[in-house]
Amino acid sequence: MPSLVSTGVVDAAGLAAVLSPRTGAVLERAVGDREFALERGAVTDYRRHVEVEARDDGRFAVRQHVTYRLPLVFFRWLYGPLTRREMRRLVERPGMPWWLPAERLDGEAARTLDTLAVFALVVGYLVALVPQTFTYVAHGFGVGLADQGVTLATLRADALLSLPLVALADRHGRRRLLVVALIAACLATATGALVPSLGAYTASQLVARGFVNAGFVLLPVLAVEAMPAGARAWAIGQLVMAGALGGGLAVALLPLTSTGPGWRLLYVVPLLALPCIGRLGRRLPESRAERAARHGRVSLRGHGRRLLLLAAGALLVNAFLLPVAQFQNEFLRVERGFGPGEISLFTLLTGVPGAIGVLVGGRIADVRGRRLVLAISTGGFAVFTVAAFLSPGAGLWLFAVVASVVGGAIAPTLGAYGPELFPAAMRGVTSGVLSGFGRAGSVIGLLAMGFLGAQLGRLSLAVTVLAVGPLLLGVLVLAAYPETAGRSLEELNPEDADATDNQVVEPAEPAPAVELPDVSAAAGPAAEATA
Repeated sequence: MPSLVSTGVVDAAGLAAVLSPRTGAVLERAVGDREFALERGAVTDYRRHVEVEARDDGRFAVRQHVTYRLPLVFFRWLYGPLTRREMRRLVERPGMPWWLPAERLDGEAARTLDTLAVFALVVGYLVALVPQTFTYVAHGFGVGLADQGVTLATLRADALLSLPLVALADRHGRRRLLVVALIAACLATATGALVPSLGAYTASQLVARGFVNAGFVLLPVLAVEAMPAGARAWAIGQLVMAGALGGGLAVALLPLTSTGPGWRLLYVVPLLALPCIGRLGRRLPESRAERAARHGRVSLRGHGRRLLLLAAGALLVNAFLLPVAQFQNEFLRVERGFGPGEISLFTLLTGVPGAIGVLVGGRIADVRGRRLVLAISTGGFAVFTVAAFLSPGAGLWLFAVVASVVGGAIAPTLGAYGPELFPAAMRGVTSGVLSGFGRAGSVIGLLAMGFLGAQLGRLSLAVTVLAVGPLLLGVLVLAAYPETAGRSLEELNPEDADATDNQVVEPAEPAPAVELPDVSAAAGPAAEATA
């Protein structure tokens, strides 16, 4: 547990600030003489004690001692140093730090999000596996571009397999179904390493991706239900980043496709995640919304228009986004002459900056609203992606980076809409339905990409035609999408409040304590005033 000591010399105004309860990264309450405890914040076991000594020059020597525990495992590498820096300050800066959401989390919400991030890492790898390896799978089995489009479109039927799972999750617990789905996804994916033909590969990965898609659908639902109103899009962004790390791992392993068993090795990697999935699943507490779901009534009355709007959005964006991601390696290999190592380098260098768009877009969407952020990100992503595919040399890299940054805001904004706009009793099944429409859009896009690429002779021209989808979505969002930022789930869905009022309250299963290593030695004493 970090134990931070900060010292400095302040004037009377500075002393008043030091001796005031903090309202930034943590919300404090005074519990004694110059002693402060945690009222709310994403830490536990928090304490701040201040010692003051008057100086002859009218100023004051201050010694501040802060102890706390950060209940994170996955995000510790990122938020641990940032939290230490914030806790060391004698005088905190006004407002929430830039790296935190607009609304303060508590320790349980932070722990839940951290656990979901580990699962998102696994899902990200599994989701990226087929897009990143399929050009080598197809080459190994000797199939052409048109046949690739048909096979990839067939794999989009995974939504039909995942829908019953997410429907069960509404009634029998989302945490349990998420853990089962991830374990089954890892096992089914590993069977792809043994397939003798493209048909067997398609069958094995169709089953695997059905379970993967169930996990993909349930993750944002659990995150939205665990977060306060001013942190939902930000939380989705954190899961997107974790998923991107998982996808980046698949990209980083691409050079293995040129040696030994080749692409088959990448399908065995998910087995390494099995030992931790069940253990981490026990860290997830059952949310109030999840308990309410079991007592709510499923009805689309009053929600049909919302479902149609989001379904149209899922279809339009995926008719462009998924085909671009799926055929990017084929484009780079055939039209730009990239080898496996160059493809891996391009994907990493142009994809990693997308984290900026995810973080900034998610926070702006929570503070300023979803609609404008989503409209700009979808339209900008389409324009800059087309520019990248049509540009040679350095232009390809530059426009791909810009598209990644601008498009990064799509996931936290559009991803938050689905769970927000439907009551708890049907939140899983409607998310599954929207996933199905997204799959339908990707099927249309994949078939169109394969057909247009074969007819026009260039995938870059096919991408230009398909860009109309996200441009239309931007117009639809501004014209018809509701604004959900800053509104509670009960306000957006009054059925949730009614179900909670009428239910027999069941105690939530407590999350077990997580023992984290003591990093106080690494932190060391600080002899600095305001940074």
